[in-house]
Amino acid sequence: MSGNGKYIYGFMRHGAKPTFTIPGIDGKPVFTISDNDVAAVVSDGPDGKLRPERKHLSAHHSVIKEIMKTLTILPVSFGVVADNEASIKKILKLNHDSFISQLKRMEGKVEMGLKINWDVENIFEFMVRKHRTLELFRDNIFLKPTGATQEEKLELGRMFETILNEDREKHITAVQDILKDYCCEIKVNKPKDENTIMKLACLVEKAKLEQFEKGVFEAAKEFDDNYAFDFNGPWAPHNFVDIKLKTA
Repeated sequence: MSGNGKYIYGFMRHGAKPTFTIPGIDGKPVFTISDNDVAAVVSDGPDGKLRPERKHLSAHHSVIKEIMKTLTILPVSFGVVADNEASIKKILKLNHDSFISQLKRMEGKVEMGLKINWDVENIFEFMVRKHRTLELFRDNIFLKPTGATQEEKLELGRMFETILNEDREKHITAVQDILKDYCCEIKVNKPKDENTIMKLACLVEKAKLEQFEKGVFEAAKEFDDNYAFDFNGPWAPHNFVDIKLKTA
């Protein structure tokens, strides 16, 4: 990468006149490069190879977070570097219509995250207690004089996974039915472990964040102490922005 490289944080409307009070990657000043009515938020490219270290990730997200306090930004994932200012202007031209459309859609909105877990010591035993069919099958195969065969154990695992996913879907539907009145959009992200029921990204109007919080508590009332709710934000709307940059 040449010394004229430009690190990209996101895209916004030209003329919004942001004030940048914090530095970007490698402590470099943040500024905008504009073309027509859109602008890229950038800093000069990193001094060396850019790695996803904590200090770099923190600088990237801090710049985006500062802008979104007062303005609308289409955030870009960490690590996008253009060759020079001319390359940035070309990106702005080629992606103009997409940027404008998404900026209109994101105007005055932020992303809130909601994660719900089964807050239990052993998720399998919890499901056995909740679902009689799973309990009966487990007992039938393990209480035999000969014990459970490998195929029976595999079948038990498949039954557990099916029931787990059915419960997830039921809970997701219940929570979405409540939160839909408090959100503009909801995206369901895939859980990464057995104990996670759902990870929701919620697009919320900034002016209605308090109502959204009330909606989360309303949803939480439908669950007992075996469930843990954790909501966070506001964030830039990463889950609702589709940045696929045309460069040619």
